[in-house]
Amino acid sequence: MQPLSPYTKPSITEAIIELQAKISSEVALSTLEDIQRSVESEYPLCEQMMSLEAGVQQGEGDSLEATASQSCIGYRFWSKDRKQMFQARLDGFSFHRLAPYEGWETFRDEARRLWNIYQGSVNPKIISRVAVRYINKLDLPLPVNDFKDYLRTVPEISPDLPQGLSDYFMQVKIPQKDLNGMLVLNEAIIPVQRDDVVSVVLDINLSAYVELSANEDEYWKFLEQLRVRKNEIFEACITDNTRRLLK
Repeated sequence: MQPLSPYTKPSITEAIIELQAKISSEVALSTLEDIQRSVESEYPLCEQMMSLEAGVQQGEGDSLEATASQSCIGYRFWSKDRKQMFQARLDGFSFHRLAPYEGWETFRDEARRLWNIYQGSVNPKIISRVAVRYINKLDLPLPVNDFKDYLRTVPEISPDLPQGLSDYFMQVKIPQKDLNGMLVLNEAIIPVQRDDVVSVVLDINLSAYVELSANEDEYWKFLEQLRVRKNEIFEACITDNTRRLLK
């Protein structure tokens, strides 16, 4: 694995910081909606977040009836250009940045600013989960004779089968024991408008369940650890050929 350094052609299409929190059941949805007032000039677009619950209940006689209901669990607030969005939910907060990604410090600082507004409104007591997720799109030049030329984590095909891949989706879950966390790594070929590349999504979702006071800064320090680990995971998944594409 090569030393970590910024890439001039970053592959990040979306970056996410998420904090799940334990908040009082007395917090109303209107409180979450009112958060927008503090940032309406920057995040003027508001969308409800709905949760769908489906089930089965006993009907007349021996029959079973399907049931479904939905409820609002929070709000999404978008910037006018839809490059940035944050969620204010009854169970926590997340901040999303779409391409172009402008670097960790800018991304983290905006997430923290918005979190402070959320925190001041709902007064969470405990942070129960922290996560960073980075979705990367790698455009690999055709022809690709072997995905292992660009990726170190790929599906292993039996040598008794043809080795050419026209499509694939792979998910692996790898415990991060030292962080008491979990890496969920998704990798897939996605449709592309160009005929000179094949596009592969490398989705790195790194999270940990914690029990940290919301009134201290420990969870932000933990997020820094997750960010470092995320970078290590990305570098571990690609080859020097891919690095040259990103330089």
